[in-house]
Amino acid sequence: MSTALLIIDVQRALCTGKYECFDIPRVIDTINGLSARARAADIPVILIQHEEEGDLLQYGGEGWQLADGLKTSPQDLRVRKTTPDSFYQTRLHEHLQELDVDRLIICGLQTDYCINATVRQAHELGYDVVLAADAHSTIDNGTMSAEDIIAEHNKDLAHLTGSVARIDVVPASEINI
Repeated sequence: MSTALLIIDVQRALCTGKYECFDIPRVIDTINGLSARARAADIPVILIQHEEEGDLLQYGGEGWQLADGLKTSPQDLRVRKTTPDSFYQTRLHEHLQELDVDRLIICGLQTDYCINATVRQAHELGYDVVLAADAHSTIDNGTMSAEDIIAEHNKDLAHLTGSVARIDVVPASEINI
């Protein structure tokens, strides 16, 4: 079984200021721990960046850049996307096929948008998914707190395991790299 680590949308606009995700310094530290373990084990790390027209996540703009504090490597693959689903109209699936990957460890931002959509699509495509339960985050949505949104998605996504592929939701420290 070949594994890759997807780090989704850990970008400045979602890590500082008005749209800063819940507990982001701890989440970035947890992601950095995962990526360090992955790189040490020669597991591909794929950095995914969301972009859209406007100021916040404009391609190349300040908010679009990867967050300060997120540790990266020149060997990391990079994928640009324009929808919550990291596979939609990107080369992510092709990259993973070229690397013969069948298991994905997923972390990043935002739980209720891009993490949710990407985990579900990865599962649909037949990948075994390990969602790092403590390495994704979001913001309050006006109805629920970010903490509750994260807990709800961890619980709901863990129930999607099917006969073709499975989804495991476990703390980063318990993930077998």
